This record gives sequence, C-alpha cells and structure tokens, in this order.
Amino acid sequence: MIVLNLTDVSRVHGRGDAAVHALRAVSLQVEAGELVAIMGPSGSGKSTLLHLAGGLDRPTTGSITVDGVELTTLGATSLAAVRRQKVGYVFQDFNLIPALTAIENVMLPLELDGRGTRAARRAALEALSVVDVADLADRFPDDMSGGQQQRVAIARAVVGDRSLLLADEPTGALDSVSGEQVMRLLRDRCDSGAAGVLVTHEARHAAWADRVIFLRDGTAVDQSGPVGIPAALESELA
Repeated sequence: MIVLNLTDVSRVHGRGDAAVHALRAVSLQVEAGELVAIMGPSGSGKSTLLHLAGGLDRPTTGSITVDGVELTTLGATSLAAVRRQKVGYVFQDFNLIPALTAIENVMLPLELDGRGTRAARRAALEALSVVDVADLADRFPDDMSGGQQQRVAIARAVVGDRSLLLADEPTGALDSVSGEQVMRLLRDRCDSGAAGVLVTHEARHAAWADRVIFLRDGTAVDQSGPVGIPAALESELA
C-alpha cells in the first residue's frame, strides 16, 4: 500500500529574478514497510522535500497525498490534524520541550488531538517501551544523553501508530554508537509497517534503507539500492 505519494512536486521561494527553485517536479512513492533515504549535497532540496511530505510547507505546484489524503487541498486545521494522526517527524536537534518529562513530551500530540490523559499516558509509555527508554519516563530532557533524547523523540514520532515516519538527519548530533541505534529503531519501525523517509549525508545510514533517492539542485537525478551511490555523486556527498 502506498502511504506517501508526491507527484510532480515543485517548491519555489520568492518571485521573478529573486525566485529560488528549492524543488523541481519531483515524484516519489513510499509504501508501507519501506524506508527510503534521500541524499544529495547541501541545498539540493532534501529538507524541503521532507517538509512538504510532512505538511510543514505547501508545494508551489504538484500533488502530495498521505494515506490517500490530499494535503494540498486541506486548510490549516485539517492539515494539523493529519500531522498529529498520520505523520511522525524526527528532527536532528530532537525538538523536545525542556519543561516536560519524557512521557509528557510523547503524550503531547495525543492530548492535542483530544485523547484523554490516562489513555495518552498509556500509549506514550508503550511508545517509550518500544524504544527501550520506559525507565526514563519521568526524566526531563536535560537529564538525558543525546541518544536517550533522540529515542524519546522517536517515541513521540511513532506514538498513536502513525503511518508515515520522516527523519531529517536524525543521527547528526549523536555519536556513532547512538546513531546506529537510532537507525535500527527507524528500520524496525518500518519493518513493523510504517513508511519511512530519511534525509542523511551518511552512506552507512542510507544503507539501512530499501532505496536511495539522490537530489541535485532540487531535481531527483538518480535512484539506487541502499549502498549503490553513483560515483559521480560521491564527491558531492563527502
């Protein structure tokens, strides 16, 4: 089943001579159970693609659907509901709220969606257990290591059985061991049925994916299996 479908999606910032084409007519389909890595040099459109897929930005032209819901036709309230219910976003800098404990951070999107406190706490604890940090439920972010914070961020992204998981350089602030653990968690979540899109500069992390899409100047220029980085692109990714 196709969870994410981008069709001829473009994003232009500004107008006239000042226009910047961040993405140019990119099409991408991601199925349930599949992890797709997006690679390319800085400024190639990787983060723009992820923001559009997650409903954090709107395309200038093209169509984006998540679980069959066309994002480009939704108003702000409906779009926010789709993000809460269907899309989990993992950021490089974790984006946890310092004043909330781990379990409160994970509960937040459920409570914003109207879930009762007891039910939200139960679901959040289950999500923390999936990423092996249930014992940190009552700890604040500042009292956790970077790897532990990222696990909590992943729990927040997957709580409520979201069907689409988006990760923007999720290992960039972590050491190599913690980074590999995070990639294993993302892979396991996709193997359990979620669709995943990973933006990364690291070939060793892209190797966890089923497919790798290469962007240059906002255009998809190549596609390969998880380790087949075209020689012409290797210097750009270094």
